[in-house]
Amino acid sequence: MRLIAAFLQLIRLPNLFFILLTQVLFQCCIYYPLYRHALNEEDIVHFIFLVLASLFIAAAGYVINDYFDINIDEVNKPDKMVVDKIIHRRWAIAWHLILSFCGILFTALAVPVLEKWYLVLANIFCVALLWFYSTKFKKGLLIGNIVISLLTAWTILIVFFSKVSPINAFEPESNAQPKFFRFAFLYAGFAFITTLIREAIKDLEDIEGDRRYGCRTMPIVWGVNATKVYIAVWMIVLIIMLLVIQVYILQFQWWWPVAYTVLFVVVPLIIIFSKLFKASSSKDYHNLSSWVKLVMLAGILSMIFFYFYL
Repeated sequence: MRLIAAFLQLIRLPNLFFILLTQVLFQCCIYYPLYRHALNEEDIVHFIFLVLASLFIAAAGYVINDYFDINIDEVNKPDKMVVDKIIHRRWAIAWHLILSFCGILFTALAVPVLEKWYLVLANIFCVALLWFYSTKFKKGLLIGNIVISLLTAWTILIVFFSKVSPINAFEPESNAQPKFFRFAFLYAGFAFITTLIREAIKDLEDIEGDRRYGCRTMPIVWGVNATKVYIAVWMIVLIIMLLVIQVYILQFQWWWPVAYTVLFVVVPLIIIFSKLFKASSSKDYHNLSSWVKLVMLAGILSMIFFYFYL
């Protein structure tokens, strides 16, 4: 049981559930209401394979990240270490390879390979990105944060591109397609920006271990105050974008989604903003990171409303 619990901790089970929830809600609350004819057994099976592919690739990324982060984690989070304490390094590498292979295999099963070979290639690229993130990008300035933010947005965009060809993704073949495109990129954009914010806060939280092992993250290169300004700018951009979208939605008299977004996404972001410049300890930054994660969850859950409005 101890080994199973350690493995589930290694693959970040709560984070995998978050990916699962995001893709299921996007499929069921955005795609199906727009394309009601698409609800068939074949589409459901392909979607399940696509979700499994995303989960396996993400799990492989978490495993390899912990493998290369052993020294840093000994400083930043010694109580949460799994690799080299419970699971041997060789087994970590083995699990990374197995999970990555399964992720690519399920991608190939999820889409018609001859028509959408680029999605298989994209997920192979994701596996490679996660490897290089763990070995190199994570220690660099900004690039690691951008990579993780792009991969987070990709969990939504891969579902979109599995339904729509990139060639005609921007062409209104039907009344539903422009709406599907807007929803996909709005939620992917939300995922991208909130992840950028959270990754920068995590850099502040992990500054001691990162500095000791030669990382060049934002707080180390730019300083803590400049990093906070960077986070604040992205938060202001996100809040303004969300408010503009709410004004747009109001013309359709969708009162409940607007009220929900303001109360559970915009207001918490304002609270996080107010606490950002007062934060000084690792515990403070950890709490802010948790708040951002809750905002991300609230944003993703807002998809439920569109099941009833679309």
